[in-house]
Amino acid sequence: VIGIDEAYPVATQIPLEIQTNGEQIMLNGHMAKNSDHHRAFEKNKNVLVVFTGPHCHISASWYEKKNVASTWNYMAVHAKGKLKFTDEDGTKLMIKNITAQYEGETSEASFHNLQDEYVDSMVRQITGFNIEVSSLENVFKLSQNQTEATRRNIIDKLKRRSDTASRMVAAEMEKRMKTS
Repeated sequence: VIGIDEAYPVATQIPLEIQTNGEQIMLNGHMAKNSDHHRAFEKNKNVLVVFTGPHCHISASWYEKKNVASTWNYMAVHAKGKLKFTDEDGTKLMIKNITAQYEGETSEASFHNLQDEYVDSMVRQITGFNIEVSSLENVFKLSQNQTEATRRNIIDKLKRRSDTASRMVAAEMEKRMKTS
């Protein structure tokens, strides 16, 4: 989630609960009160949420024309919207929902196993928020500016790598070549 204070953008990596209702997308989460992020969002409710996908280095040695710069291929989704802070009950609900999503009901750390005093203490230090998404954009660079032969070679090289991200980028590049 990215916001802007008076001098610089602020960003934080936090878990979000995603809710959909028809075409509408809501992102729900919480952050520390009186942090740079909280203060920035109190001044400017416009937010950019970045969901990063797989990404990897692409060597120029894989290109037909090799005496150029290497690059980086990536996939991401950018969600823009307006942030609205919740009251304490809304914040408590955020904690409950996110805890349930990641801990489940049987975990010793599930929400119903937390002491009320502990939860109340946390809620005084954090604030929940909702973001109503107004625009959703796929952002990617998958060597689409290269020749077909170069893209096929890049796919082949990426498939030979052992890391999952390279293989995922290769699969997406391959899928896009079949549909173009």
